[in-house]
Amino acid sequence: MNIKFEITEDGSHTLFVPERNEHYHSTHGAIQESMHVYIDAGLRHCVKSEVKVLEIGFGTGLNAFLTLLEAEKNSRKIDFTSLELYPVSITDAEKLNYAELIDPTRKEVFNELHKTGWGKWNQVALYFSLLKMRLDFSNPSNFHSENKFDVVFFDAFAPEKQPEMWTPAIFDKLYSVSSEIAILTTYCANGSVRRMLQAAGFFVERRPGPPGKREMLRAVKK
Repeated sequence: MNIKFEITEDGSHTLFVPERNEHYHSTHGAIQESMHVYIDAGLRHCVKSEVKVLEIGFGTGLNAFLTLLEAEKNSRKIDFTSLELYPVSITDAEKLNYAELIDPTRKEVFNELHKTGWGKWNQVALYFSLLKMRLDFSNPSNFHSENKFDVVFFDAFAPEKQPEMWTPAIFDKLYSVSSEIAILTTYCANGSVRRMLQAAGFFVERRPGPPGKREMLRAVKK
């Protein structure tokens, strides 16, 4: 997949995919967006001492990196499962500047998120384990897990760019693999997405969005 590097308004990288005319992260600030949507609105609202996270779209690895840092900061065990059909190459991943901006001493840890093998658990840090699965989640029956997830990061490309990833079947699947009072967050605030989440069984609320975006969605399993 052809990608281009761009600098967003907070100084951090995003990747641009010309074929889809779509960015991996907000041009208003990649780190700001991920912190706001997935860490502040999602992970930090989970009260469990040990957390199982499911991410739809590993992408640049930024969400996983921020989660790892949260796990270490709070001495909180996190098992992180991430689904991705088109991984960013290790060569491109090593050029991303997230670690340099957040904590330059953790650059090798960030790179390790991309270097670790697919389809198996990897203990990347003391409190953070990673399972990357290369599969097509547009057919949710492809995904099987013995785990029930406490937090879900839904970070697919936008519905108008990747409609096959925003379907009732997908949100039904996410509901079925979520634990009681699980939290799902996504940058997308479309009414159609909100209704699909509600139809799956989630309680859904609109939340203030990250810089440059008015709203986002947070869903809780009832």
